[in-house]
Amino acid sequence: MMIRFFLLFFLLASGYQMSHAQIIVREPATVSQMLNRYTEINKRTTRIKGYRILIYSTRDRGRMERTLRDFQYQYPNVGVDWVHDRPDYKVRAGAFESKSDARRLLYIIRQDYPNASIMTDTKMNPGELIF
Repeated sequence: MMIRFFLLFFLLASGYQMSHAQIIVREPATVSQMLNRYTEINKRTTRIKGYRILIYSTRDRGRMERTLRDFQYQYPNVGVDWVHDRPDYKVRAGAFESKSDARRLLYIIRQDYPNASIMTDTKMNPGELIF
């Protein structure tokens, strides 16, 4: 019984000490400079390459607006927008970093929009990405 008490006391005491331990990482100055440079470059990068689902493409703005409204009604949790890529208006959904993530949404959307496809977007805002 006494051994169990001391064992329990030792485990609790060592766990308490470990939870307040500090870890100090020392790195060469070149590594720090490289990380700082990488951080600054990423702060300046406002656009990234990614993938979206092309829902609809038309030259008729009215049809584009109807498709946009219909899609928003059917999929209220999926971000959707449109661009005017002369002469076409394009309705696009989602914003993904990888093509495989875009494929998952495409599989669902094709039930209602059979001609939907994946498109590359080189001007995506990182804040738009869906994870």
